[in-house]
Amino acid sequence: MRRFFYAINNDNTDAMPLPKLGDLPLGSHVELPDSIVHHWCRVLRANIGDEGVLFDGFGGEYHVQLQSISKKHATVAVLAHSTDERTAPILSQIGLVMSRGDRMDYAIQKSTELGVTAIQLLTSHHGEVNLKPAQVEKKLAHWQQVAIAACEQCGLNRPPLILTPMSITDWLTQPSRSAPHLTVSPLVAELSQDHYYQALQQPADLRLQLSVPAVGQPAMPEALLPLLKQAAPYIELLIGPEGGFSDEECKWAADAGFAPWQIGARVLRTETAPVVALATLHALTL
Repeated sequence: MRRFFYAINNDNTDAMPLPKLGDLPLGSHVELPDSIVHHWCRVLRANIGDEGVLFDGFGGEYHVQLQSISKKHATVAVLAHSTDERTAPILSQIGLVMSRGDRMDYAIQKSTELGVTAIQLLTSHHGEVNLKPAQVEKKLAHWQQVAIAACEQCGLNRPPLILTPMSITDWLTQPSRSAPHLTVSPLVAELSQDHYYQALQQPADLRLQLSVPAVGQPAMPEALLPLLKQAAPYIELLIGPEGGFSDEECKWAADAGFAPWQIGARVLRTETAPVVALATLHALTL
């Protein structure tokens, strides 16, 4: 059955925000956002009576049936609610230095499939990408949509937040995580205020920097395995660019409490490192 993200921050720029699905009684008729109308009704050629699944990121998912289709609009009836979440047992945020083109899309897509909670986009001394102010909104929307599409495919009901780019210096030296708002694409602006994501405002239980293998450096921080035995630990991962972090950035990371973590004896590409790190964390919780 087809799954679609129902964004209450409607992609119709001249329209009012849509209601949360959880605020509506079963049997209610709901107008679909343009993106779902286009994909489901035009691209996939759905018909009245076809059924699908909607999730709005606020918890669970909703079984719906198409009731009407016109040139620009479509409505569904909400038939049932499932409380299935499928979120990872670890709350995780990746500080990821931006890379070019498909490599960045791949890192976000696969991190989403592996249950990452948020990705903080970073610039660094050796990074390939430094967005101009006029580019930020468009790129942020694109990468958030990559994450949402991955959720639709893999069954995750709470999409990861893609956080607006900032320099690694600012991220590592900011005094706390107590900022009143997470800076995200308008598509998920209200969703980012949900209690599930507010834990990202708190200090992480452990901060790990994916590092290049080095002689004499422990492969795994001692604190990691005991932490993974706790309920819902919050872990931050720092992943650098292809050229690696500068010595100064490594010092900043250490000063900010990031412990080096080397996974194996190989040097991983920047788009591979998030996948390996998240998969390893999940395997260690089993």
